Amino acid sequence: MSPRIERRTLLRGIGATLALPWLEIMTPRARAAQKLPPRRFVTFFQPNGVFPKAWNVSGTGRDFALSPILEPLAEFKNDMVVLSGIDSVGKGHVKLTGAFLTGTAIENGVNGISVDQVIARQIGQRTRFASIELGTEPPRQGMAADDPIALANTVSWSSATQRISPEISPRAAFDRLFRDPSSPEARRAAENRRSVVDLVLEDAKALQKIASGRDKEKIDEYLEGVRGVEQQIERTMNPPAPEWTPLTPPDMKRPPAGIPMSKDQHMKLMLDLLVLALQTDTTRVATFMSAHGFSRQNFTFLDGVKNDHHGMSHHKNQEALVAEYTTVSRWYAQQVHYLVSKMNGIDEGNGSLLDNSVVLYGSEMKDGNGHIKEDLPLVLLGKGQGRVKTGQHASFDKGTPLANLHLTLAQQFGAEMSSFNNVSTGTLGGLFV
Repeated sequence: MSPRIERRTLLRGIGATLALPWLEIMTPRARAAQKLPPRRFVTFFQPNGVFPKAWNVSGTGRDFALSPILEPLAEFKNDMVVLSGIDSVGKGHVKLTGAFLTGTAIENGVNGISVDQVIARQIGQRTRFASIELGTEPPRQGMAADDPIALANTVSWSSATQRISPEISPRAAFDRLFRDPSSPEARRAAENRRSVVDLVLEDAKALQKIASGRDKEKIDEYLEGVRGVEQQIERTMNPPAPEWTPLTPPDMKRPPAGIPMSKDQHMKLMLDLLVLALQTDTTRVATFMSAHGFSRQNFTFLDGVKNDHHGMSHHKNQEALVAEYTTVSRWYAQQVHYLVSKMNGIDEGNGSLLDNSVVLYGSEMKDGNGHIKEDLPLVLLGKGQGRVKTGQHASFDKGTPLANLHLTLAQQFGAEMSSFNNVSTGTLGGLFV
């Protein structure tokens, strides 16, 4: 029988100690005593669609081959489900971005609740943050048809009228997530926020007394969002006792101030923070906006790319623009690979962080050339603690609503609901055990 050591064994040297990661020679009893890790839900949003012929995989079921865009994820083929046949709603970048996690189209600034927030209400109440929203690109201004372009800044909506903007500063995100909530500075900031919330609540309640019926509904929706801020402040000032402690102490290095000039570096810093927040059980729900939903970001740092992302997405089937468009989409797939590789490298005893997660990766439209909303490019990664039937291409009937995917995910994370935003027509079979 192999020798055994205790889980909390430390390496000791002169003036220092270092905790070991979990090893096979550590006692089964110590490992069994460790609580089961929580399940997590992550969204990675990529804007502006893809070139369909470079995205579409060949074969169905377990007999499928990855496409040029998805080839960077070949290492995780057995950890993924490629989805096809799922359609969105609405028209144009703003509405399609808003629909990515809601399944509904924005009308006069009104949307629906997003699936990440539904899941956060189920699994996020025992962590310091019910959810986090991170990104890399600030809001854009102007109008697209009848919609403010700023609405495409996020895919997360806590209610029909309350959207959640992503944090794009690495240091600001780190400080918000990991600063000591008991420090005088942190408590002062929380108290100030609570004072503002109290004033808002007082004014809103007074306004309700003289508002019309429809306005009262709007105020109720607004107050629901404010109460969410109240709860967040309470969890910040009085954080719940941690239910899960990472087996390996994480690297809590604070990022430098400012926004990195390199898009590649900025992306990786934000993804590092996302993984750190999941690993430490600071949150169990994370949504990542890799760019604004109407992004015109420059990708000339990639070989052969000369145009901005939005411009090349309207490629008109011109060979040069299609090549650039595909290069950028592959670059995004490489960033997803970076994310899931980091998650897969974190041992949680019963498997990796990736094994204990469900990651939704995709774009708001199929092809930017015409804003095609049918057959969205979507992938699930991670095993969800053995519940996801990975290693397959799941093809659904033509016209399957995107909200059916949202309803399926919400139910899998414990939401007792039979419809998603009143637009779903059922759930998706064959994805979960």
